[in-house]
Amino acid sequence: MKTLLFSTKPHDRRYFEAANQGLDLSIDYLDARLVESTASLCAGYDIVCVFVNDQLTKAVIGQIASLGVKHIALRCAGFNNVDLAAAEQAGITVSRVPAYSPEAVAEHTIALMMVLNRKIHKAYNRVRENNFILEGLTGFNFHGKIVGVVGTGKIGRCVINILRGLGCHVRCYDPHPDTSLEELPDVHYVPLNKLIEESDIVTLHCPLTEESHHLINHSTIDKMKHNVMLINTSRGGLIDTQAIINGLKSHKIGYLGLDVYEMESELFFQDKSSDIMQDDVFARLLSFPNVVITGHQGFYTDEALRQIASTTINNLMLVNQGNTDTNTFIA
Repeated sequence: MKTLLFSTKPHDRRYFEAANQGLDLSIDYLDARLVESTASLCAGYDIVCVFVNDQLTKAVIGQIASLGVKHIALRCAGFNNVDLAAAEQAGITVSRVPAYSPEAVAEHTIALMMVLNRKIHKAYNRVRENNFILEGLTGFNFHGKIVGVVGTGKIGRCVINILRGLGCHVRCYDPHPDTSLEELPDVHYVPLNKLIEESDIVTLHCPLTEESHHLINHSTIDKMKHNVMLINTSRGGLIDTQAIINGLKSHKIGYLGLDVYEMESELFFQDKSSDIMQDDVFARLLSFPNVVITGHQGFYTDEALRQIASTTINNLMLVNQGNTDTNTFIA
């Protein structure tokens, strides 16, 4: 069976070719994203392999099904960009990578917290200009702070473990609680409103669903502590960006760390350094001195990339063998 890998970057080719060594699966690589205008490129392929910003809408799935595609292999954990009902109706199975080095995203989350708190981004630029003044770089101790963790899956749990090591009081929210976490000292599940109201830091680690879309909005921001720190390394759609901008302008949000953005598909994973920024909302976010944004790199460690490639290659092998009854297949 032939596979076409969309949204390919140099690291994808390196890690997939290494994982495929000795197996000789038929894989071709494309830089383009899979959207309606590129769906015709799937002609002659049995499997498409996609990433977070490829759009597997009902229309796209209808097109690729008509071209003979039988399987969609996601090389990520989230699947909010796939219309699963349409895939099922078209007879297309879907696989994913449910877990890949959760420590990678968890550690990036903590890095964003540290950079924002100790204003490393500002200090770095000052020192490069021979400016060694400390005024304006005051931070706070993490020890004793209340941190709200929204979503306690594999990544959320890793974040909690690091926060405990820093001496934080951890409050959790998840519609499906992991009761074993409450056996840990100073880790407690609370209702979402209570978490929002009491936390000095709020960090998001939940999937993007209809229920969680714009989980952080004008109403929830109003309930937060003044000068709260907000971190999102999960999915951009969890946050209402305009509400966040208003929160920054009113000083309700004192620190904002993002590795994802609601409209990132038009920006991230591309070199736009010679372009004029067309996204006015994103440009406004960049204008705040207390905002740090990275381009969806939380997953970007050697360990995670190896696991993504290995699990995806294994999923492709299972499809070739006609075995789709495993925990990596979702439809």
